[in-house]
Amino acid sequence: MRPMREAFLRGYDASRVLLVGDPAPAALPARLNAAVADEQQRGERLVSWVEAGAVLIWAALYALSRKTSPADAPFEPVPWTLAAYGLFIAARLILSYRQRLADWQVALSIVVDISVLMMLIWSFHLQYRQPPAFYLKAPTLLYVFIFIALRALRFEARWVLLTGFAAAIGWAILLVYSIANADGVESITHDYVRYMTSASILLGAEFDKIVSILMVTVVLALALHRAQQLIRRCVFDHAAALELSRFLARGVAKRITEAETSIEPGQAELRRAAILFVDLRRFTALAQGLPPASVMELLGTYQKRVIPIVERHGGSIDKFLGDGIMASFGAVLASTSYAADALHAADAIIDGLDEWRSSRQVLGLPAPRAGISVTSGEVVFGAVGDETRLEYTVIGDAVNLGAKLEKCANADHVTAFTDRTTFELAVSQGYTPRHRVLHRDRQYVKGIERPMDLVALSR
Repeated sequence: MRPMREAFLRGYDASRVLLVGDPAPAALPARLNAAVADEQQRGERLVSWVEAGAVLIWAALYALSRKTSPADAPFEPVPWTLAAYGLFIAARLILSYRQRLADWQVALSIVVDISVLMMLIWSFHLQYRQPPAFYLKAPTLLYVFIFIALRALRFEARWVLLTGFAAAIGWAILLVYSIANADGVESITHDYVRYMTSASILLGAEFDKIVSILMVTVVLALALHRAQQLIRRCVFDHAAALELSRFLARGVAKRITEAETSIEPGQAELRRAAILFVDLRRFTALAQGLPPASVMELLGTYQKRVIPIVERHGGSIDKFLGDGIMASFGAVLASTSYAADALHAADAIIDGLDEWRSSRQVLGLPAPRAGISVTSGEVVFGAVGDETRLEYTVIGDAVNLGAKLEKCANADHVTAFTDRTTFELAVSQGYTPRHRVLHRDRQYVKGIERPMDLVALSR
């Protein structure tokens, strides 16, 4: 029995997915629900505007049409019905701009819409002094499908279903009324020609109308439900992507979202790139003497200075290392000026952090100096981790050297260090130093066995 039950459940799930689509997230965040509700409210206003236009069209057609009723007709219900309906639409439209319509107000609007249409159709036999079966042939019934389609503007299948069922019930009531007021049994016929050429009733034709209304309603509601499920999934995924992109460099986020296939661990590219490190001097000791809120405030203002400068010069933030920032140029997106861009960014960071320090010192706030390093070379840019947790990063000798040079800059109280190879490459790519340049040949860097030719930048 168990295998049969499992097979039945699998078949049921497959049929359900085929019919209504993949399930959407159980609950959207409150801000997304509010956005969806706002869009539904705008849809309700659009419905009201379209219906107001329909009333004007009906009124114009009625005014311009040739009246076939006798001149002494005691009562013309159409103008009165249209006038009352127009006032109702105006009131609903004003209300929709003042507040969000409650469900009962939307439901009442639908019932009134269909009721007015059915009353207009019913009034034809009075206006034209014909038996009730006369109105069953009125093409005005086609407006039912407009009302059903309009309700799709709210992207809620329940209102489409309510509109369609209300229309089917309304037409069934009109059919029953016409049968009850028919002139004898002979008014009901099975002859299609007689039905088309007289005021007789063809039950099959009326049932076809009801079935057509219900079928269109169900199909549209099903399509709308499937679309709503898809939209909710897309909204959820889009919101998640936007939120996650805040935790990633802009270029990396774009690369992930625009990837044609799923990103797999180990996927990497070899690039010529520059690496920039920025680090606050003696930050650990400083942080131990500050409240946590002050530490986070200091980091926040410092990072807000550095990050825009890096991005403005074509760089991409690779990671935050406490008070340290690692950025790459030419890794996420290949560049022919990666070294020049990185050193231009370093110059701008020197100026920006000097201004930052001055503004904090005026307020009596801690304002540590920063150490900067820029290196370049071949790096591997790609995804590391496993299937459950991935990270895009840069790996290579340039990264290791950059970390060592940044510590060297802090130890020597130099604002920024770069190696001579990177400096000369940057100059060949169009870099023009904005600060004092000091060449330091054959310098020993901790962690590197052989001496290096370095270039220091300082104000």
